[in-house]
Amino acid sequence: MKNKFQEVLLSALSEIGYPTEKVIVQSPKNPDHGDFTTNYPMINSKEIGKSPMEIASIIVDKINSSGNELIDKIDSIPPGFINVKINKDMLSNQLKQIILSDSDYGKNDTGKNKSALIEFVSANPTGPLTVGHGRNAILGDTVCNILEWNGFNINREYYFNNAGRQMRVLGESVYVRYMELLGENLEIPDGGYEGLYIKDIAKIIFDTHQEKFKGDSSNKIFKQTAEEYIFEDIEKTLKKIGLKFDSFFNENTLYDNNDIDRTVNDLKAKNLIYEKDGATWFKATAAGRDMDRVIIKSTGEPTYRLPDIAYHRDKFDRNFDVIVDVFGADHMDAYPDVIAAIKSLDYDSDKIKVLIHQFVTVLKNGEPVKMSTRKANFISLDSLIDEVGADVTRFFFIMRSMNTHLNFDLDLAKEQSDANPVFYIQYAHARCCNMLRRFEGDLDSIDESSLEHLKLDIETQLINKLLTFSEVIRKSSQTLEPQNISNYLAELSSSFHSYYAKERVIDSDNKILTEARIYLVNATRIVIRNGLKVLGVSAPEQM
Repeated sequence: MKNKFQEVLLSALSEIGYPTEKVIVQSPKNPDHGDFTTNYPMINSKEIGKSPMEIASIIVDKINSSGNELIDKIDSIPPGFINVKINKDMLSNQLKQIILSDSDYGKNDTGKNKSALIEFVSANPTGPLTVGHGRNAILGDTVCNILEWNGFNINREYYFNNAGRQMRVLGESVYVRYMELLGENLEIPDGGYEGLYIKDIAKIIFDTHQEKFKGDSSNKIFKQTAEEYIFEDIEKTLKKIGLKFDSFFNENTLYDNNDIDRTVNDLKAKNLIYEKDGATWFKATAAGRDMDRVIIKSTGEPTYRLPDIAYHRDKFDRNFDVIVDVFGADHMDAYPDVIAAIKSLDYDSDKIKVLIHQFVTVLKNGEPVKMSTRKANFISLDSLIDEVGADVTRFFFIMRSMNTHLNFDLDLAKEQSDANPVFYIQYAHARCCNMLRRFEGDLDSIDESSLEHLKLDIETQLINKLLTFSEVIRKSSQTLEPQNISNYLAELSSSFHSYYAKERVIDSDNKILTEARIYLVNATRIVIRNGLKVLGVSAPEQM
């Protein structure tokens, strides 16, 4: 409905001869101000050369003279707003599209015939997933869902490195615990892993092989067993929140295929490589960055920027239309160097969308907590899911902007009250389902002409909110900000709960009004269910 009014407004502007580039239509914060509002007169006053109120008056007169049946009332309001009320009959008729589309309502083909690669989580197999990984995982998966609802063909990818120092130290840490089982106490290596899961891995090796690898600290069985154990643990955790990847990309592939050497040589050909202090440097300043970066240490070991550049070239070579990287705040400094290198190598870096999320603190009684001594010196995602459930975990991780630090309040997460946003939204859905069960008529046989009885302002406001769902989904594909959907669902649920509290939906003495209101309830159920599905959260029918 918002788009329909915007079309009316643009048509009027064209007829008047006013510019059509800067046009913003929004839902007013105060519903008494109408269904939609625009500040067009104020933001275009200077260009047009008239006062905002004069412009507003001219536009209102033009739209009124057109006699468009969409508009019930349109006013110019100081200092230069235009407020609009939509014809209630037109609003009611739009409900039919929600019912007809059902589980597809909100989907569009914006991304038709386009493919998107979303890389997220990408934790090396050195330990269980933390709550930080959890925010990354759920943010990435929800972005995938959003793009899928907008018609994109999605590939969820997990990038990992099972070589290098981290993995070597992991194997050495397991060896130390293995030797403990044989009665020898060795020191954990510098930067080693000390979680109890390391002892579990060592015991698996001991139970199978006994003393076979005593004194053989470099045997690959320690690293290999650890990698298999941890990856299995990671996949089990991700499965708990409904997440499954389409592809796993091993960093070793970049070395096996000579992509690392090719990248260095291609950067050299662009005069973007030089040697200093025995190391190889990327001349990032020539690519617009503030300082040059080492990409190969004096030891011959690449820094993480080099394989990242090569990996992104591989992404481009696979011909995706959109590439999304989901990183934690610790990547804030590195990713611009990677993009600068990609751009210098003549790739279209505008295809890359980088999402950076801030850190997570889990709170209980207002204080930071550690939930699992078993998983070492951090809070595991697995233990958080076990504590509060998958639905709450998913919702809480995306209900705030990724740009803000997230305080995950355990007490709130476990509350069964309106204060808990997940409970509040799911309860609205369950309440809809309960009313539909109580309705004694046939939903499929409701006379749609009864919808003309939905005349109350509170009904109009609810219908308007329902009809903005498609626009929220569409806009979310552009911003890649899942909290816009969670915020929308919270507002919609609030509107519905208010309606339920104030109006009698099922009235045995008024069959026609009952049918109209049940139709509205059913449309509300569909939109809440679809919105929760985009977020990967269940929509219970009973609570």
